[in-house]
Amino acid sequence: MPQTVWIARHGNRLDFVNPEWFLTAERPYDPPLYDGDEGDNGFIQAMQLGQRLKGENIAHIFASPFLRTVQTANQVAEALDLPIKVESGLSEWLNPAWMRSHPEKLSLEALQAQYPRIDLTYTSRVIAEYPEMGETALERSGETARRLADEFPEDILLVGHGASVLGATMGLLGVTTKPEINAALCCLVKVVRYEQEWVMELNGDTSHLTRTEKVIRFH
Repeated sequence: MPQTVWIARHGNRLDFVNPEWFLTAERPYDPPLYDGDEGDNGFIQAMQLGQRLKGENIAHIFASPFLRTVQTANQVAEALDLPIKVESGLSEWLNPAWMRSHPEKLSLEALQAQYPRIDLTYTSRVIAEYPEMGETALERSGETARRLADEFPEDILLVGHGASVLGATMGLLGVTTKPEINAALCCLVKVVRYEQEWVMELNGDTSHLTRTEKVIRFH
């Protein structure tokens, strides 16, 4: 049977709408989803993503440990009635030009207190380490996608960031040059394994969203 790996990016983040938030934030490198104007609301985008994936045969949801990805995955998990496995290997690119130090995030226990669907028995298969170059981030997320697809042979969903969407797709397809991936907010990439060959069948699809961004931002 073919295996499908769905790869999604998180919804719109608060600091994309309000950059001033960064200046006073307790965890400035871990912004939540934006919960304001309906069209740009990251939670609504994540809910629309979840509705899109209803009826797909997804058995496992994996999410980066950053708050915005957990919040996005939680909306999908509610729609699909599944737990969330928090996987460090899907983390944001730990770029020292973006972050002065390793980004402080909520602990798994603190996240699980807010989002009870988080599975505390799961441990990350790959650990993202600060600082990392861009190629390292792509390789790390690619390795993560391959390991998860091999260990969990059912259809799975990976919820990550712009760089980890790109890296996970590259890792599954087995390519070293960057494909043109539309890594927009709350996009969907669909990669299917037919025997030993992976084929990309959706490239950053956003047809499930009522509004999409005009310029794709990675940071």
